[in-house]
Amino acid sequence: MYLRHGAFSYLPELTDDEVAAQIRYALGNGWPVSVEYTDDPHPRNVYWELWGLPMFDLAEPDPVLREIQDCRAAFPRHYVRVLAYDARLGRQTTALSFLVQRPGREPGFRLERTEANDRVQRYALRPYATDAPPGARYETP
Repeated sequence: MYLRHGAFSYLPELTDDEVAAQIRYALGNGWPVSVEYTDDPHPRNVYWELWGLPMFDLAEPDPVLREIQDCRAAFPRHYVRVLAYDARLGRQTTALSFLVQRPGREPGFRLERTEANDRVQRYALRPYATDAPPGARYETP
């Protein structure tokens, strides 16, 4: 299973130079950048843990790259992503989001079906990773 999340998710993993280019693009558009991480990457889980504070008024991507490296070192078995925010409409809008790290093993999701009244069937996605407690979800087997 290979989680598809954010921009560039169907491309090969971005190198650090490519990540720097994307951050440079975001900063060039005046978008503040933040780094987030999680061990529960469910498609509807949009609220990941914030690593540090969002970074405003940067000209170069180097401070963001340092924060990414620090987050990767602190959480080597978590998903890490970069978000760029566009506040031109008077509200916080995600302009760009992409993964910069994923765990070495992604166990995937199971599809659970339940039946309700009148033969109605409902489906839910449950990640196998959440069978383990937080912090131990992506341990190597």
